[in-house]
Amino acid sequence: MKILEKYIPGIIPEADQTDKISISVAVYNGEKYLNKCVDSLLAQTYKNIEVILVDDGSTDGCPAICDEYADKDPRVKVVHKKNGGLASGRNAGIEAATGTYLGFMDGDDWVDPDMYMRLMAAIREHKADVAITRYRWVYEDRTEDPSTDKAYIMEGQEALEQYILENDDIQIQNCAWNKLYSKDFLGDHRFDESKWYEDVMFTTKLISKANKVIFLDHASHNYICDRSGSYMNQGISERIITDLIPIYKERTAFLRSIGRDDLADTHNYYFYKRLMIYYTQAYRGPDKKDVKRSKMNRIKDAIYSEKANFDAAFNSNGANPNEKKKMDIFLFSPKIYLIVMAINDRFIIPVKVRKAAAGKSR
Repeated sequence: MKILEKYIPGIIPEADQTDKISISVAVYNGEKYLNKCVDSLLAQTYKNIEVILVDDGSTDGCPAICDEYADKDPRVKVVHKKNGGLASGRNAGIEAATGTYLGFMDGDDWVDPDMYMRLMAAIREHKADVAITRYRWVYEDRTEDPSTDKAYIMEGQEALEQYILENDDIQIQNCAWNKLYSKDFLGDHRFDESKWYEDVMFTTKLISKANKVIFLDHASHNYICDRSGSYMNQGISERIITDLIPIYKERTAFLRSIGRDDLADTHNYYFYKRLMIYYTQAYRGPDKKDVKRSKMNRIKDAIYSEKANFDAAFNSNGANPNEKKKMDIFLFSPKIYLIVMAINDRFIIPVKVRKAAAGKSR
């Protein structure tokens, strides 16, 4: 992996903007944010773009807003369709795209004016299959942006390794909307419309076949975060148990199928960490007692069903020995595990946060 300490992609003159970029925007009942989203795309310094607004059966004012943009700007194309979910909407956007390159957006986010210029310039300069940008977390009361302006150029399977390792410095992520790739590279790869959390496998398979990936550690995308209160106390949705847990198992199987048992074990490590978090969230959530008990029991069953893989996972690359200790406590007694986590959250973590803050202020 090659790291460029300060990387500023070149500016592509308008006369050289010969490759059209199609940007598929998933639109569903987000009239509060849609104008800001579309305006940010139409203000791109890379002018040769096509904005495809995929109205996935919205019941608010979004359909009319989409049509208004199409009437005003010839670069805007609208697809009105029956509600089929995010995967269905994104696939419809792919089919409608006429550009050489393809990007995705959610209708409640917005981007900086130079986002697609940066991504396209990076792809051209480094002959990459995929270019990825960092994004900002936009909360009601603050914005977080840890950008460093570095660039990470990854060959072969290096990007897949960083992705599975969940490296915070290289924010590949599952999401589709912080990436740009050629339509030829995408090929017949599509989102699975039969599942939720379809972006997990979509991104895993795409990154696994890339010869070169470049990550720009410069936030150009603004991601709206809804974080009212502690997420640990909000419980978990039924979809996490019925859809996300099976998706994580599917990713493990895929990694083994391409001969990356090492990455499958690493992925399992992060998967098992999440299962313990889900168990805690289910316990602390607002569900009624019987619903809460059902969720906790199913997550516990999911954990126990993976016991044969624990040794490989907790000894994999990047594994933290403390997580193995947590799992040992859970296996001994889930009740004691919950008590330990309550003590950890109330006393130990606040002390660590105060020490970290004191260290930064010196």
